[in-house]
Amino acid sequence: MTEAARELSRLAEQRVVILDGAMGTMIQGLNLTEEDFRGDRFTDLNNDLKGDNDILNLSQPEKIEDIHRQYFEAGADIAQTNTFNATSISQADYGLSHLAKEINIEGARIARRAADKVREEEGRPTFVAGALGPTNRTASISPDVSNPGARNTNFDELREAYLEATLGLIEGGSDIILVETIFDTLNAKAALFAVEQAFDETGTKLPIMISGTITDRSGRTLSGQTPEAFWNSVRHANPFSVGFNCALGAKDLRPHVAELSRVADVRVSAYPNAGLPNEFGGYDEKPEQTAAHLGGWAEDGLVNVVGGCCGTTPAHIAAIARQVKAAAPRVVPQLSLRMRLSGLEPFDLRSAF
Repeated sequence: MTEAARELSRLAEQRVVILDGAMGTMIQGLNLTEEDFRGDRFTDLNNDLKGDNDILNLSQPEKIEDIHRQYFEAGADIAQTNTFNATSISQADYGLSHLAKEINIEGARIARRAADKVREEEGRPTFVAGALGPTNRTASISPDVSNPGARNTNFDELREAYLEATLGLIEGGSDIILVETIFDTLNAKAALFAVEQAFDETGTKLPIMISGTITDRSGRTLSGQTPEAFWNSVRHANPFSVGFNCALGAKDLRPHVAELSRVADVRVSAYPNAGLPNEFGGYDEKPEQTAAHLGGWAEDGLVNVVGGCCGTTPAHIAAIARQVKAAAPRVVPQLSLRMRLSGLEPFDLRSAF
């Protein structure tokens, strides 16, 4: 276990840990042009780069570092690297698959610089979570409605892409590996396999955070699993935490986090959107509203780690940090030993004797 991992565990025993908010929302607020995304390095590239937020690690690193710093100054303990789409699979849309590892390395280094500066100035622990997004492909669901067996990726392709990304995040100085916004559990299992492979190759083992996403009010992931079935599918990774983020606002996400809190014998995280998107794709929920929801979760003993996803800003994180400051962290339950399996639904084998 690394010293940062021990420090993170101590912090989580003392209080609710604060994760940062939305990187994409902050980047959108900068109103960057195509020329800004290109910077000095990519002036001659044929492909358009606007919208490739991850490439800003290479073309506008100072802007990304400033966003991390704003979140730390708002009270975040953990910054997620700007690497949500930094796999060779996702970067293929921009013709930049060959830069995937470099984007992850620099993304981690940028967050590391911000974390270390705030740690030195404020004298408090700060951490970097290397973010592995879900990619823009799914291993479980057909992209062709007329061919249910069709797939646009497979386990090995995902594993290779995640391995490259994870090696970059480790090299750049991440304290944590965060497998996030999981809509397809098979994608996540490929990521978790790759993360362990990266740990073996580097001789470094970091805490793993796992965060799925409930895509609508059905209470299931896109690949069809309930929260408990999802947990049964990934619990073998022995993560630091498991939870949900994105897709729903806190009001609609609460029952699913509560279910996970009941069945997971590890810490539980939650970083919802700032409400549901409006007709223009924006988010109207004010910081105090989001904070009130998450504060209630903390008071009810449901969570150990909280933060924000789409639509949240440093103001949201500051309000959340204030709201949960006095709340005790969720007590991780000691569950009985039994076989826990899953398909779309969970299956727990209880003794018949």
